[in-house]
Amino acid sequence: MTLFLLLGSAMGSWAGRIPSVRGQIGLTDAQWGLIILASPIGTFITLLVVARIIPRTGARRLAIPGAIAVLCVVPVTATTDKVWALTLALLAQGLSSALLSTPMNTLAVEVERRYERPIMSSFHACFSLGQLAGGLIGVLAASAGVAPALQLTVTNTVLAGALVATVRWLPDDRPRTATVRRGDGQRSGLPASATDGGSGRGRRLRSLTPQLALLAGIALLTSINEGAAVQWSAQYGAVTLAAGAGIGALTFSCFSVAMTTSRLFGDRIVHQLGRARFLRYSALLSAAGMAGGLLVGTTASAFVAFALLGAGSACIVPTVMGLAGNQPGIPAGRGVAAVSFGQWPAYLIGPPIIGAVAGLVGLRSALGVLVIAALAIAVLAGRVREPIPALS
Repeated sequence: MTLFLLLGSAMGSWAGRIPSVRGQIGLTDAQWGLIILASPIGTFITLLVVARIIPRTGARRLAIPGAIAVLCVVPVTATTDKVWALTLALLAQGLSSALLSTPMNTLAVEVERRYERPIMSSFHACFSLGQLAGGLIGVLAASAGVAPALQLTVTNTVLAGALVATVRWLPDDRPRTATVRRGDGQRSGLPASATDGGSGRGRRLRSLTPQLALLAGIALLTSINEGAAVQWSAQYGAVTLAAGAGIGALTFSCFSVAMTTSRLFGDRIVHQLGRARFLRYSALLSAAGMAGGLLVGTTASAFVAFALLGAGSACIVPTVMGLAGNQPGIPAGRGVAAVSFGQWPAYLIGPPIIGAVAGLVGLRSALGVLVIAALAIAVLAGRVREPIPALS
């Protein structure tokens, strides 16, 4: 929980101070749009490395340096006053956040196994709460005239204290060493995960299966919807519905609050329905909510549409992470990394897709893409299989 709060708070605090940091350098919207691509590039680089090494190192050995890197990099980013330095800092942000994100989700899978009931959504609720709190702190600090670097340093120092206090409780998931007979009759010590995914059955390590690819596709579509809501919900309320900036901000708030609330209570519903059925019903809720809101086309319906989109989407990725981390014959870290790979392109292609369609048919019609994506998730969810009996 501390790791999820840490990453959410650090990212939320940074998001709240972006306008101040941009002001330090004097970037235009076009320049900023190019520079921020450095962060997802850094994320992709780290995912390539993490996916290969996490079965051998275990998630704990990566999560701790990842958390430390996040705590150090974010305040440094706020001190930059040159374009090249900010670009490198954002690249480092992407590297460090990915170094923490996949391992912490892998550790969450391990904790969920020990609890023997669904709790993944609760972990992601901690991230959402941290993001909301971090953003609020950033706004308050900016209003009080506190420099971004100072505020982020203080915030991250507090988070570092929480990490130090709880790090000893992280599960030790280091792969056990197995003795393997080589072709020349000699024996050698190798991590068990290098030969059988920790199953002890002597099979070669698998990287991707049709079921993992299916889960990655669901994560991609969900993240496209989430990213589109973040980027376009306020625009829809403020401009398309001509309701003003305040209503636009409230439209996004409906989405954000619904996501956080849904994650707080989602695990109970997953426990009752099972993960496969939960995915289907969640996607249908998102599709119905957005379709109805767009058809009515009023301010009130926009609030309801994005609230239902947030409620339906909130627990899909956590549930998919839990499924991916329990695939037979695949180490938990590699399964989670596969879903992260599937999810990653959404941050690059999601918002631009909506923008391109909006340029042709208007934003209201373009948001129908979210309905189509949600319906596709519902269809794909019908092919999801529980890798183990439902948690109880």
